[in-house]
Amino acid sequence: MMDLLRAFRPVAADFLSTIAFIAVYVATGNIYAGVGAGMATGFMQIAALKWRGRRIDLMQWASLALVVVLGSATLLTRDPRFIMVKPTIGAFAIATVMLRPNWMARYMPPAVTENISPRTPLIWGYVWSVAIFALGIANLFVAFVYGPKIWAWFTAFVPISVQLSLFLAQYALLRHAVIRTIRSRVAAA
Repeated sequence: MMDLLRAFRPVAADFLSTIAFIAVYVATGNIYAGVGAGMATGFMQIAALKWRGRRIDLMQWASLALVVVLGSATLLTRDPRFIMVKPTIGAFAIATVMLRPNWMARYMPPAVTENISPRTPLIWGYVWSVAIFALGIANLFVAFVYGPKIWAWFTAFVPISVQLSLFLAQYALLRHAVIRTIRSRVAAA
């Protein structure tokens, strides 16, 4: 179980500002409080990484840029419809970044990358990109067909559920592949 939690940590960190936005928005019903929480979380994450002297990955910069640009636009327009489109814009931007070959390598420990085909992270990266694009399209559909109340529930639960399910499937399949590879190497030796 600890391996699973350790593997999920970088993914959760990349989406922490989005998680903060959704949590505050769902808890308060106040879009502007949610936007403020998401923006503050994004800035605190980058500041913490800089303070620790850690490298800031492209996904983290992209996440911060989306939070700042789209959050500022939401606050300036004071239009709730804009915030309903925000997850789609964010999903499309993130899915586009996920089209970069081998972006997933930073999420995989050496024990995994040494025991799987080099194409495997590439394929999983594209699977993630397609899933995120699909979530963006679904967000637009729910936002404009069902309205703000259903959209708020959709946004709070569906993207996280889909991403968690995909993460768990990937984790289980990669774990199985690594164990199989290691066992076959041990048997051959």
